[in-house]
Formats: sequence, structure tokens, C-alpha cells
Amino acid sequence: MKSKILSLTLVAGSLIYTSVFSQKSVETTAALDFRQYGEALMKGDAELAKKKLIKAKESIDIAAAHADTKESAKTLYYKGEIYSNFLTLGMMSADTNFIKLAGDDAMEVSIASFKKGYAVSDKFDGEIKDAVLNKKMELEKFTGILYEQKEFKGALEIYDVQVQLSAALNMVDSLSIFNGGICAEKIENYSAAAERYLKCVEIGYKVPEIYTMASNVLRRDKKGQEAKDLITRGRKLYPTDKGMLLELVNTSIDEGNSAEAEKHLQEAIAADPANKQLWYVIGTIYIDLKQNDKAEAALNKAIEIDPNYADAQYQLGAHLVGVAGGLKQQASQLKFGDTNYDVLLAQGDEYYKRALAPLDAYILKYPNDKDVLTILFQINKSLKNTEKALEYKKRADAIK
Repeated sequence: MKSKILSLTLVAGSLIYTSVFSQKSVETTAALDFRQYGEALMKGDAELAKKKLIKAKESIDIAAAHADTKESAKTLYYKGEIYSNFLTLGMMSADTNFIKLAGDDAMEVSIASFKKGYAVSDKFDGEIKDAVLNKKMELEKFTGILYEQKEFKGALEIYDVQVQLSAALNMVDSLSIFNGGICAEKIENYSAAAERYLKCVEIGYKVPEIYTMASNVLRRDKKGQEAKDLITRGRKLYPTDKGMLLELVNTSIDEGNSAEAEKHLQEAIAADPANKQLWYVIGTIYIDLKQNDKAEAALNKAIEIDPNYADAQYQLGAHLVGVAGGLKQQASQLKFGDTNYDVLLAQGDEYYKRALAPLDAYILKYPNDKDVLTILFQINKSLKNTEKALEYKKRADAIK
């Protein structure tokens, strides 16, 4: 009886050993096929490389499904390598059908295998780290091409893969997170852009400008309060950063709060008094606040900084014409004989006269702007500059 039990025990042990050995053999076969895949690739034989990679996948899937080897660092390493190479080889050969052979979730499977393999044992840590970093270098080439071709959606997807690959090694790929945000913004997926920019804020990447970028996409994603909270927090850390000051102005403008926007702009101007755009924006805000003299002064300051600033010239001219029109409208509503009538008309003419200089300068740059030519005709007519009025009318009429 003892002999029979011993015999059965030996047989069972032999079966267990054979099972383990068999699975290790499958694991080794996968490694060999993968090595031959690499050799074929080095020789430029893409078709042979594809066949070898498919064979490698068949073997590694068996090893990954068996209890004896599925937790093996070697199996996990090769599964990560093999599955990820379906993507890179498929992209390299422009063969989307080949990519699909590993499944739609091939990269997720690869990254999960790398991550688990890196965690379970130190034995293959070096191989896994090299594999991940090499994969990221390969993918970076494709993101560059896609970005140049304005295929921002595809570039975003690959940047996200690079982020996940780094995470498998417990690393943070801040550059890919940031670049992914830029791609998301390019395709107007502001929610996705905000998510990535906020991650950059969290890890302190590209500060202080990242606060402005994150706030900007939050506003465009209709999350004004979040944008304002973020930029306010950023300003506490970087109180003199003009980008954040301007962004805070924009959040106030979006809220319809011109008075608060003016306050923030004054702070921005104090930080950068030679910025023509700041003076231009504050001029338009003063217009909204009906503070006409301040608006005129701010727009004139913008033109003083840049005498060729066409937007400011147009805005100043339009503003002064609007003020003049309002004064003349007030005069027309007075009772007959009211002494303020002539005063209001004279004030209106003064504003018209001041509007001529910026509008004349503007029309030199844009000689075919029919609306401005018509306004110049009307101003000169009102000021009794008959010859000038007729000249501008003729030019306006000639434009179809």
C-alpha cells in the first residue's frame, strides 16, 4: 500500500513539474518569437515581423492565462512588449487591421502588464523600464507627425498613452499631459483641455502661465466661477503676472461686471504700462461704463504706444462719433430757445473733430472700408468740410 501511495505521489509530482515546465516553455517560446520579430524588423522585413509578433502573442496569451505563469514578471514583461508592438508596428506600416489583431484595448493591456510586472518583482524592472521608455520615444515620433498634420485628436490619444506608460513606472509625464491639453484645446474639447491643464497646475508644471491657460479653457467650457477661483488662487502666488491679471479681467467681462474688470485692468496696467492691448481693452471697458473721457484717454494711450494700432484708431474714432451723436441727439430734444442747444451742438462738433484724426489714420491702412468712408463723409458734412465730405462719399459709392 505504501509503495502504491508513493508511486501515486511521484506521478502527481511529475505531472505538476511537467505542467510548470510546459508553461515555462511557452513563456520561453513567446520570448524567442518576440526576439525574432525584432530581428525581422531590423532587417526591414515588415511582413515577417508581423508573423513573428502574431506567433509571440499566441504563446504569451497561453502563458498569461495559466496559473503557473500569469503572475510571472517575465510573462508580464513580454505581454507588455508584445501587445504594445502591435500598435507601433501597425502605425509604422500604416496597417490599421494589424493593430486590431491585438484587440481594441491592446495598449491598455500592455500598460497594465508593464505596471503589474514592475510591481511584482525586481527581476525584470530594468527590462520593463527600458521597454516603456523606448515605447514612449517611438510614440513621440508619431505625435510630432500628427500634430504637424493638424490631426490633433489622434495626437491627443497618443499623448494620453504616453502619460499612462509613465504611470506604469510610477512616473509623471508632465510634458505629455500639457501637450495633450493643447491638442484638446485645438479640437475645442475644453473640458478635456481643462482636465489636463489643471493636472499641470497640481504638479506645478509651466507655472505661472498654466493658471491662465487653465482658466481660459474653463471659461470657454462655461465654468466661469471655477475659472475665477483658479485665477484668483494663482494671483496670490504670482501677484504681478500680467497674463493672470488679464485673465481675471476676462472673467469679470464674461460676468458682465465692467467695474470689476476696470479695477483689475488698472492693476494690469500698473504692472505693464507699455502694453498697448491693455490700454485698448481698458478703453473699451470705460466705454461700457459710460466714462467717455477715460475711454478716450486710454485709447489715445494705446495709439501713443503704437501709432499704427488700427484697432485702437477705429475704436477711438467710433467712440468719439458715438459721443458726438449722443450730444446732438440731446440737443434735438431740447425745447425751442433753450440756451443749451448751441452748447451741446458745439460740444458734439468738438468730438467730431477729434474723431477725424484716428479715422483718417485708419482709412489709410484700410482704404476700402466702406462703413468708415461713410462715417468720414458724414462727419465732414456735419463740420461743413464740403470738399472732404464729397471726396469720402465718392470713394464710398465706388465700393460695391
